[in-house]
Amino acid sequence: MRKRITALLAGLLSLATAYGQYPVESYQELPNPTPSDRSLWQSLSVPVIGWGSIDIRYPKERPAEGLTSKELRLSGWRGERVYAQAVVSSSTPLTALTYEISDLRSSDGAVIPSSQGKSGTGFVRYVLTDELNKDGLGGCGERPDHSLFDSTLVADGIDHLARSLDLTPCTTRPIWFSIDIPRDARAGSYRAMVTICDGDRALATLPLSVVVDERALPERSDFFLDLWQNPYAIARYYGVTPWSEEHFSIMRPYMEMYRDAGGKAITASIMYKPWNGQTHDPFDSMIDWRLGRDGKWHFDYTHFDEWVSFMLDLGIDKAITCFSMVPWELSFRYFDEASGEYKFLRAEPGSESYTELWSAMLRSFAQHLRAKGWIDRTYIAMDERSPEVMEECFRLIQEADPELKVHMTGALHEELSDHLDYYCVGLAAKYSEELKAKRGSEGKITTFYTCCAEPRPNTFTFSAAADGEWYGWYAAREGLDGYLRWAYNSWVEQPLLDSRYSNWAAGDTYLVYPGARSSIRFERLRRGVQSFDKIRALRSQYAGDRQALAKIDEALSLFDESKLSPSYTSDRIINEAREIIETL
Repeated sequence: MRKRITALLAGLLSLATAYGQYPVESYQELPNPTPSDRSLWQSLSVPVIGWGSIDIRYPKERPAEGLTSKELRLSGWRGERVYAQAVVSSSTPLTALTYEISDLRSSDGAVIPSSQGKSGTGFVRYVLTDELNKDGLGGCGERPDHSLFDSTLVADGIDHLARSLDLTPCTTRPIWFSIDIPRDARAGSYRAMVTICDGDRALATLPLSVVVDERALPERSDFFLDLWQNPYAIARYYGVTPWSEEHFSIMRPYMEMYRDAGGKAITASIMYKPWNGQTHDPFDSMIDWRLGRDGKWHFDYTHFDEWVSFMLDLGIDKAITCFSMVPWELSFRYFDEASGEYKFLRAEPGSESYTELWSAMLRSFAQHLRAKGWIDRTYIAMDERSPEVMEECFRLIQEADPELKVHMTGALHEELSDHLDYYCVGLAAKYSEELKAKRGSEGKITTFYTCCAEPRPNTFTFSAAADGEWYGWYAAREGLDGYLRWAYNSWVEQPLLDSRYSNWAAGDTYLVYPGARSSIRFERLRRGVQSFDKIRALRSQYAGDRQALAKIDEALSLFDESKLSPSYTSDRIINEAREIIETL
């Protein structure tokens, strides 16, 4: 059965890409590998519609349970984004399902604008996913044969572009609402109505209220969010020339989403394939390396400057992380002007050729960065490198220009910390309290990351909906600056349809979808960033109040990844913590 399903899906994907076109504005989901059990739908004589839970990814093939048509009551601070999820289940076909959310109005006439048509509000779309490795211990390892893993459709993408969708018989369709409370909103209760129709026929109206607190989130989040951006994936998917005016125009809404979620770092690939092409769309070099006829190295920073300037103008301006002095394949591409060809120099750290190459590059780069006024925020970045290799890098960087900063993502080696201006270690590694205090006093950035290794919490497309939110709470508990994920938008070939990849578990390579569509994973990650900011604000507000601070610590103590299991999930922990915090 799995092989037949895989063959069917492969055929559909081949058809979709036969003319080199990828869907953007609209698309049809792939067939569901899990058929609807008609016996479950027999009791539904009319569509069942109501408010559901943002903690549930509702299966497409099953009627939703536990819905309510009563008023859904939300609360939030000024400047916060709050969330709701409505669900439609129907045993009969619906040919033009639509939704409309009104403005939210208070009794004294104040208005919170409707989120209709805005990113983060829309029909929840279903994408093909798979599962953890068979040992249940993570999602790492090659997966060339998808038939070896259970594949299902999962609710994840949030389609703000679709004005209406049809429902085939015996299917469920959620609708996600992201409501932004303006920073200048008056405190009080606001009410709205959500109307759900099939064509001209009204199916249901669902009341919604939001209570706005007098407190406000900071105008700019304190959370240091670093999601590696891949401009080359966007260029490939949209069929545009990298770094063209059209390319930058298309990238803008994606990077605005990243910024609004707390994005602080710019990902720059300063050499060809720093990760040896591990993604469907490899990272090219934003810097043109040339060996001149004079035997000297020359560097053209045109595309690097365009990319960094674009991101800085959007307000993503805390760090420029430049990968990498030590790529995963120790091979460095350059254009040889004497032969008129691209060539590769293989060189290991410590070798004469490596030292010559990188000494020339770092000196040139530092001079350029200083002229642009960017050297204070630029980090020469390495990913998962050994202490011995890092020591050699430190030496070369220091000799080239002491003002250059250094970043590493990888294992915890406390002996390297003094050299690392931005350090990020895996979730399982724990900085000592002394090291965190020292780094904090020196103004250094200290964060954590997850990748394919963690079974939970994670942001695979099949992960628990709330897992991404867990990260912000954990960072607050550990006294860290933020979180890093290696892939914001390193899309697979058809990310709207099939999130599976040949190397890791489904969804590992991206959090947002083409069309600048958000996802349940991304919105819950953003909600965790807001929780981090709230914790900081509450600690400041209740400084000196032992009882209040003890409650905050009680809530944060719940965030221990070793306690997570299929039965004790991230949503239970988060909801328990929120109940404690909301008493303050």
